[in-house]
Amino acid sequence: MMTTTSQPTSDASKSEKSKILFWNRSLSRYETEKVFGDSGVRFLYQSTFGRLLSDHLFSKKFFSRLMGCYYDSSLSRRHILPFIQSYNVPLDEFEDGPFDTFNEFFVRRFKPGRRKFPTEPSSMGALAEGRYFGFEKVDAHTAIPVKGVYLQPKELLADDGWGEVFRGGPCLIARLCPVDYHRFHFPDFGQVERSYSIPGQLHSVNPLALSVRPKVMIQNLRQVTLVSTESFGKLAIIEVGALGVGSILQTYGNRREVQRGDEKGYFKFGGSTVILLGQAGRWIPDSDILEQTQKGYETYLQLGQKVANAT
Repeated sequence: MMTTTSQPTSDASKSEKSKILFWNRSLSRYETEKVFGDSGVRFLYQSTFGRLLSDHLFSKKFFSRLMGCYYDSSLSRRHILPFIQSYNVPLDEFEDGPFDTFNEFFVRRFKPGRRKFPTEPSSMGALAEGRYFGFEKVDAHTAIPVKGVYLQPKELLADDGWGEVFRGGPCLIARLCPVDYHRFHFPDFGQVERSYSIPGQLHSVNPLALSVRPKVMIQNLRQVTLVSTESFGKLAIIEVGALGVGSILQTYGNRREVQRGDEKGYFKFGGSTVILLGQAGRWIPDSDILEQTQKGYETYLQLGQKVANAT
């Protein structure tokens, strides 16, 4: 169960060494994240031998594929109940099983009506359920509040042409922990213009790892979808693979027309990240997200919860 506190007891740069704090908007309080595999993440990214193993073994695609094969097998079913008990998963919010494998449980859907997107055209709903950083504009000097992590659209997209489209525009970064809902959705009505994959490694995206591997966002495997939307202009939706993520699966198929709130795809086992880039002057993240980001804290949002406004 997550530990709560009314306000952080130290600044983000100090607290991240021992714990990860985030702001829960719905509950109006800071909470301490219970990190899945905490000791393993610390070993892999905060020790010399662990970083060696991470670079040459655990961040490789074959390792995550092996993990994926295991979690797709019936042998993995025995992990479901301990996981539910350890992380207090609210099963009443999700569709019923039975779940024959851990991955079937991991990619569970919400029951109909449990999450809704805004109906007001100018309000953007959260495309994933997780912990958000937000930026009013992104340029070469924009840094995630983790040591040395800089954002540049052309590097995130690995495409100079599209990088120019989103230069100086707004950005949201949604980090999904293993305990979260692991499907992601389209934030608005629109047309898919292009989709492509960028090869890369599979390092952890946990802040503990980012603090020593600051270029993970541009080194990890990524899938990019470019969408022209009705209310927010062009958007780049970037799914970032991570340690233990067996697959990033797109469920919207080859459709060009998409609806607000439509399921786009899902991650198999492992925590990961979805990045949303926009055009300059088209929308702005909510003020509380911007404020918490400046303080160095992520904001926890439910799927569909208001996250930004068209300008």
